[in-house]
Amino acid sequence: MRRFWKQVTVEPGNGLALDGKPVRTPGRVPLEVPTRALAEAIAQEWRGIGDTLDPRTMPLTGLANAAIDRVAPDPARFAAGLAAYGESDLLYYRAAEPAALVDRQAAIWDPLLDWARGRYDIHFELATGVMHVPQPEATVVQLADAITALDAFRLAALSPIVTISGSLVAALALAEDAATPEAIWQAAHVDEDWQAEQWGEDVLATQAREARRRDFDAGVRFLGLV
Repeated sequence: MRRFWKQVTVEPGNGLALDGKPVRTPGRVPLEVPTRALAEAIAQEWRGIGDTLDPRTMPLTGLANAAIDRVAPDPARFAAGLAAYGESDLLYYRAAEPAALVDRQAAIWDPLLDWARGRYDIHFELATGVMHVPQPEATVVQLADAITALDAFRLAALSPIVTISGSLVAALALAEDAATPEAIWQAAHVDEDWQAEQWGEDVLATQAREARRRDFDAGVRFLGLV
């Protein structure tokens, strides 16, 4: 789509307008968001468009569209997809060796699990290796309840954070300001960072990581603006 508008405005109800005409989602629903701050940030994306609209430069718009078109019609169903990570969270599965990696995983991952234990009064079964270990039913239910309780916009924000990190626990800690975005990013890449330290960085892997970081940062920013 080529740019056809001159002015982008935030309207009452935190919707957007292009030359006075309301912006709609791909599903033809008005693009209206919960807060003025988020609406202004999305408006800045539209103001920054050059001659041609490129969705890759508009991550907040994309997340808002997802919240409205994909999540809002059935939040419980969308939340269930994220809740599934609570059954096989990255933080549950530990290396057997070398000792330095074992210690690093514990140092970075254990505080997040400790927070969840205290916050939700739950227990985790940790494992060595990658073979699936069932978690207590109460743990799975409590984590599922926590993510299901969030609204459509917060669910949309957390979706890239959960999928990129592989950790529902870490994403919930971020949502409740119990951990910083950088701590969650570090937790998500303990093993990858270790491998890079041992064998060096791969160009394609680095490019993929940069793309994930952009999506992660967009989710974090969207969550903060909501």
